[in-house]
Amino acid sequence: MSIDLSIVIPAYNESARLANGYERFVRAQNLLDMSRTEVIVIDDGSNDDTLRVAHEVYGHLPETLFVQQPQNLGKGAAVRLGIALARGTNVIVADADMAIDPVHFPEIVSALDTSPLAPGSRTSNGRISYESALRTIAGGVFHQLVRHYAKTHVRDTQCGCKGFQRGPARLLALLGMIDGFAYDAEIFYLAEELGLTVHPVPVEWDDVSGSSVKVSRVSVTMLRDLRGLRKTNYENPVVEFSSNVDRDALALAARQARAQGLVLASSSANALLVLPRDGALAGLTIAEQLGGTLRTASLLELRARRYEAI
Repeated sequence: MSIDLSIVIPAYNESARLANGYERFVRAQNLLDMSRTEVIVIDDGSNDDTLRVAHEVYGHLPETLFVQQPQNLGKGAAVRLGIALARGTNVIVADADMAIDPVHFPEIVSALDTSPLAPGSRTSNGRISYESALRTIAGGVFHQLVRHYAKTHVRDTQCGCKGFQRGPARLLALLGMIDGFAYDAEIFYLAEELGLTVHPVPVEWDDVSGSSVKVSRVSVTMLRDLRGLRKTNYENPVVEFSSNVDRDALALAARQARAQGLVLASSSANALLVLPRDGALAGLTIAEQLGGTLRTASLLELRARRYEAI
């Protein structure tokens, strides 16, 4: 049976919050076809028993996948891995605490019928109000920084629930470089550069306590990452084919080369199989097998194409 929706949950030291997050997710299960919905939990090198608890909490669902990173690489890295593994037509990335009410998941999926990206938005009257006034002020300042460096008009870039069509999600994951918490801003920067439309979906949320994130520890790194966005040379290895390349043959060649999480960016002129930055060797194998040309491609060349997961 094919999978319609993949729900990717990045988790780092979340053993204490997974069960409560699942209870919130229960409210959405009768709104989704769970036989065609997979849940992917990426344990980002936790030093508690997050992986065991994730199995206990989500393991009874019909379609699940649990992956543990050997070390803590960062939320951005965990999300990219989850997207690379996702089989669904659409992908929703959600925090382990499910602070964004999961009853909004069907609304996000509906928005993805016409838009490549459908992030949740907690904005009310142009602002996001947290329980802490200091955090509310800090959030407003961060938004101004994101808007300046990432060139995005999305107000709530840091919402912990985002929806993607799988093809564009794969491309954003392949291109992304930020492993930490500024990965959200990078997503919207890349979306702008690629010409992807973004349809924010208003959501209700709870400011759930107990996060392991210490804002003071990550703020300096986030600012550094934001300032580096426009200076970064986003190029990936690609294999160039004619626009009518056989998709099934591509998928078979990718499996044989043990390459995963790929995306085909097509136009009337050609089709570019986009690879991970360390995927040149696999790309060479695929190129030799199917008569393609291995090279690199920039954001400008990847802009405004059709994106298909391979």
